[in-house]
Order: sequence, then C-alpha cells, then structure tokens
Amino acid sequence: MAPVLEPAMTSLAERIQQGDLRALARAATAVENRRPEALALMQELFPLTGRATLIGVTGAPGAGKSTLVDQLARVARAEGRSVGIVAVDPTSPFSGGAILGDRIRMQAHHADPGVFIRSMATRGSLGGLAAATTDLALLLDAAGRDTILVETVGVGQDEVDIARLADVTLVMLVPGMGDDVQAIKAGIMEIADVFVINKADRPGADSLERELQAMLGIMPPRDGWRPPIVRVVATEGKGAEEVLAAARRYQEAAGKRTRRAGLWAARLREMFRERLLERLPPAELEAAAEDVAARRKDPYSVINEWMERI
Repeated sequence: MAPVLEPAMTSLAERIQQGDLRALARAATAVENRRPEALALMQELFPLTGRATLIGVTGAPGAGKSTLVDQLARVARAEGRSVGIVAVDPTSPFSGGAILGDRIRMQAHHADPGVFIRSMATRGSLGGLAAATTDLALLLDAAGRDTILVETVGVGQDEVDIARLADVTLVMLVPGMGDDVQAIKAGIMEIADVFVINKADRPGADSLERELQAMLGIMPPRDGWRPPIVRVVATEGKGAEEVLAAARRYQEAAGKRTRRAGLWAARLREMFRERLLERLPPAELEAAAEDVAARRKDPYSVINEWMERI
C-alpha cells in the first residue's frame, strides 16, 4: 500500500526533489525528531535513493575528522558533485542538541548550495551515531546529493555502527596521540575499508604506518580487499584527492549491489529493533528490569511475553 502523506508533506517531498534547501532542512528536522509524519515522507522518498556514495569517517577524537570531511567536500565540489554532510556531534548537556563543533569547522561551505550540512546530537545513542542517521542519509540521497559524508563522534573501539551504514568506511589515525594500532585493533580496526593517517608530516607517522602494515599483514583480506593506507595533512588539504580515489576503488572492488545488500540486512535488523522498542512503554521496560534484577521474573519469559503481545 502506498504511504498516505498529508498535503503539507506531499508538498515537502516534491520540493525536496526539486532541490529546495528549506524543504530539505525542514524534513531533516522531522526525521531527527522522529516525528510521525517523517515515516510517511521517507516511504515516499525511498524509491529515489540508492544513487549516492555514502562515506563514513570515524576515528579517535582529535584525529581531524571534521577537517578531512571539509577537504573531501571541497574535492567533490571541484569535481562538480553535490555533497551532503551529516556531522554527529556529542549531545549538549544543557540544550540536549548537538554541540555543533563540527559544523563550525566547515564554515567554508556555508554559502555553497551544493553542500548541505546537518549536525545531529547523539542523544545518548551508543556507537558514535545518532539513531536517525540512516534516515537522514537516505533523505540526502533522495534529494540528489551525489556524495554523502557521515562523520561520527569519535569514541574509540565501540564506534563500529558506521560500518552498518556507509558504503565505504574511513578510519582515521594520528601519530603521537596514543591511539596506536595496539590500542584500537580489537574493534575499530576491523571495520576499515581505507586507513587514513592524518597529520602525516608529524614525527611518528612512519612508525604508525609500519604498525598498520604489520597488522594488515596478519589479518586476512576481507572479500579479497586489503585496506590501503593513505597519508594526509588535512589542514593543508594534502591527500584528500587520494582518499576519495581509494574510497572509490573499494566500491568498485566490493561491488555496489552486493555490498549494499549486506548493509541493508544490518539496517533492517536495527530498524525492526527500534520499532519494537517504540511500541514498548518506557515504564513497562523499567518495571520489567526491576523484576528481573530482583529475580521475580527471568528475562527469557519477559521477552517471550513481549513477543507474543507485540
């Protein structure tokens, strides 16, 4: 059954397809706030998605993710491509919104209609991504953005959710900041499609690259792909072209359709889990948790009761 849109949402969908930036910003707010009308809007726009290249940028805090995203946007625009940027910022303890540190670093694009930047707060979401990031990326895709860059917060080993969203995942490292290979290999190392060594003009860059090469030497290639290592100096724009080229090589090697089927399997599980939780009153969840903690109920019976009801 086709989704039923309110007249205002129908107009919004049409305006988004026409490239209206105000309409896109309004829709992004509805998606981020998980408003009921956003679901119908996304159903309407979904057939228009699947054309953009979605690149995730992750790594430790201070690695220069925002600066690299800024430079990747510059390169893409020089190629004539439109760009969408989703910068996932930490939640402000005062307003509950995004702190906007990433957006401040991307002021060079503020007057360019070919670059749409949206900062999102994590709002307590784990893994370095906001819960609505997937939908926002799809919205930018439907709006005709050729390249979508998603920058995560930067929380270390737990930040692997980006691999379930992006077509290509860039993992950034920096020499001399304690985020060496040994410190992060158990988690984030395994999701990299391309490694980026930023601040490569600093002492320790050669040592870091050797550590990465040694680690890659003992890890089996994933689907025949061994992640390349690209050295950049993001503040000077050096190496950004090479990073984009490496990302595109990975897409070609992985096979876009096969890669995306695997990504959607993970996304569908997340979406299903989220929708189920939305139907469960928070008070009931808390009461069940207290019962389980007090051993009045076992967790398996609780889950079975919920599944039978939902």
